[in-house]
Amino acid sequence: MRRELDRDVMSALNAQQTFRLAVIDNDSGFITVLAKRAESMNWRLRQATAAIPPEDLVTMKLDGLLADPSVLGEGAWDYLEHVRARLPNLGMIVCTERSTVAQRVQGLRTGVDDWITKPCHPEEAVARLEAVTCRHRRRNRPDSGPLIAGELEIRPDQFQAFVSGIGLELTRRELELLQLLAETKGQVLLREAIYQRVWGYAMAHGDRSVDVFIRKLRKKLVRRSPGWRYIHTHFGVGYRFDPALAPDAEAQASASGRAGAKESASKRQALAVS
Repeated sequence: MRRELDRDVMSALNAQQTFRLAVIDNDSGFITVLAKRAESMNWRLRQATAAIPPEDLVTMKLDGLLADPSVLGEGAWDYLEHVRARLPNLGMIVCTERSTVAQRVQGLRTGVDDWITKPCHPEEAVARLEAVTCRHRRRNRPDSGPLIAGELEIRPDQFQAFVSGIGLELTRRELELLQLLAETKGQVLLREAIYQRVWGYAMAHGDRSVDVFIRKLRKKLVRRSPGWRYIHTHFGVGYRFDPALAPDAEAQASASGRAGAKESASKRQALAVS
């Protein structure tokens, strides 16, 4: 049963976010483990032991590039700078052995997003690749303007959400979580999918960060908008964003409607008698 659930979780994650990765490295042991991990996540991985022409990288429509400068040779930094110029939204990570501070600074100024020193665990490389790729995707997501839901107005351009012009005082992580939920209104999102898309890497088994942040969000939403319920729990699965009047508010609105209808009927009856 647990294995079936894990497969369902991974299918949902892969449906929402597929990574295309190229690795330029000649460390066979590292590549073998990384390739198995990528395969388990349904990533598309291309491995090479020499520089891949930037034109080919463009054609491959990559999300991430992991490269060892020692494999690229003397022209490593010129090559990476050229790749960055051709693919400004590509997540790039250098993974190499001993290096100096000057080399790391040079790499980062060339356009590399992150630097990993060998020996390192392939799981760390995967997590860092996910993080930098998700950052690029969020940064280049088109601005669709404010999101309106119930009494709530979400303003990504101001990194805040408002109810009647009053801010909810959300942290950046809380806003990213709320924005993701609002953009997928009506859909049930798995905890693992939420974590990967907001935090930027795979969720560790037993991690309750999503539940903790959902609880914080709900408290802030109830404080500013007590008549509405925005985030709904699907136990054992995840969460769904679907604004609806709170039961008490709905009952009160219904009662007010009935009272108004009764008053109107009484007025019409009085007019008829007169």
